[in-house]
Amino acid sequence: MSNPLAGQKIKIVADNRKASFLYEILEKYEAGIVLYGPEIKSIKAGKANLSDGYVIIKDGEALLLNVHISPYEKANRENKDPLRTRILLLHKHEILKLLGKIKEKNLTVVPLKMY
Repeated sequence: MSNPLAGQKIKIVADNRKASFLYEILEKYEAGIVLYGPEIKSIKAGKANLSDGYVIIKDGEALLLNVHISPYEKANRENKDPLRTRILLLHKHEILKLLGKIKEKNLTVVPLKMY
């Protein structure tokens, strides 16, 4: 099956440059994030910060913590907490693989890029 994004330039809206210096990157995964409408507009405006973010596995879900997405100015009532916990969309086998590595080798899962 062909990649629908093949040939398109991907715009990176947030980058965790600190992670490559602080951690040894063993594997990379691509995951979706559950977001609300105003958060999407903030991310498109480049108002996301991944530098302190990390992932935990809880109740069979991958949760993204400590990632700051600034409130969207034009959506005052609909804005959520900028540091709220967000669910990552991964396949079950990927979550189980990450959980095994986190427990077995005491590894940390950190976000690297958001696009």
